[in-house]
Amino acid sequence: MKLRSYYLWASLCLLALACEEPLPPSVTETGPPFEIETIVPQGDENYLNMDSDYIYDQSKLHTFELRISGPDLAQINSDPSAEEYVEAMLIFEGDTISPVGVRYKGSIGAFVNCLSGDDWSNPSGYKTCTKLSMKVKINWNDSDTQFFKLKKLQFHSMNLDPTQMRDRLGYWLFREMGVPAPRATHARLVINGTYVGLFALIEQIDGRFTRYHFENGKGNLYKEVWPLDASGDPLPNGAYIKALKTNEDDNPSESIMRSFAIQVNLADSVALRKVINNRMKLDEIMAYVAVDRTIRHDDGPFHWYCGGGDCSNHNYYWYEDPKEESLHLIPWDLDNAFENIINNVNPVTPIADAWGQTRNNCAPFNYGTFRSSQRSAACDKLTAGWASFTTEYQQALQQLKTGPLAEAQIIPLLDQWEKQIEAATLEADQNHADALSYQEWQNSLQQLKAQLDYARQN
Repeated sequence: MKLRSYYLWASLCLLALACEEPLPPSVTETGPPFEIETIVPQGDENYLNMDSDYIYDQSKLHTFELRISGPDLAQINSDPSAEEYVEAMLIFEGDTISPVGVRYKGSIGAFVNCLSGDDWSNPSGYKTCTKLSMKVKINWNDSDTQFFKLKKLQFHSMNLDPTQMRDRLGYWLFREMGVPAPRATHARLVINGTYVGLFALIEQIDGRFTRYHFENGKGNLYKEVWPLDASGDPLPNGAYIKALKTNEDDNPSESIMRSFAIQVNLADSVALRKVINNRMKLDEIMAYVAVDRTIRHDDGPFHWYCGGGDCSNHNYYWYEDPKEESLHLIPWDLDNAFENIINNVNPVTPIADAWGQTRNNCAPFNYGTFRSSQRSAACDKLTAGWASFTTEYQQALQQLKTGPLAEAQIIPLLDQWEKQIEAATLEADQNHADALSYQEWQNSLQQLKAQLDYARQN
């Protein structure tokens, strides 16, 4: 059965707590028995002499080829959730980069319905889908090799996105509004001579990202650590360092993040606004909130999931400017964005509250089809501080709706991207039984345009 239909069936069977339908056909390709070579660059290769803008050129649909030995491919296919690297060769526009590291990547959402294990909430088992998200590590074995000044490539499968546009469109909206966000485009991926399908090529958020997007780009980058805990207190010493994604080997200091957390913790409502103004770019964070809430990125930093006596959020990064000592919130993982704009389609992700509102005296409550436990985002002191800038938020919303979200701008852009990936989508549909069907893709694009129109009007 088609993957999207399988996902809808799986959601229903989870509700019924009974799943009798078999898993999709197993994909256990092993590939040829060739060995991975070490390729010594000659110095005139394009990937050495051009920068990353070429890779994320919005006018191009690049094709990337991976060659992985049969045993290594069988190894990662047997347990994708282990996310273990194996050696491979990367071929791109006549250049071969080898060896590189390759692994499957993702969390629950990336693996749902694509592994043989029975528990969707704890992915396990062998690969059962043609496409899975992949990461390519150019600087394999700690080499200094870079690929168009990048050290990693991320290919997102888009298995749960029948529009094939959410990542690319969401990040584009953030960037157009002045929010530092990953560059994103589409790419064709070939593995051992077989066209696997169309992927979203998403910029890795790492040191290369911070140096590209920030003038003072050598500061600390953190993944999924909030300044305050669920009680409103700064985290224990060393907790921020554990989330560090840059400068790990340089005797790093968490003093900038910690001082920000302490200031937020100690401030009253008036002082809190001053802290936010002093330590963040107000127009940037208001633009972040405006885009996030408009596209309903309900699986992001404003969804506080609760369980085991604690509540936390995810799918974001923080960057701290070492010169200005300012903090910047960076969006991540948008594959579930847009779908809840008109109705709460996703059974897990919907956020109950409008921006800045709270309920249940800030205690956890159940919400959504799956009755998942969450807490109101504005119960977090920092989020409540952002929500107090009502005028600035409305101005950012207006800028979004009359700017990049305007029909005259976004619809031609989507049409352009649609033409760019149409042949690749059709090719995948014709070659893989579990690929997104061309007709479903077309229907989903029309639905996405209706969702964008609704977002403009509401």
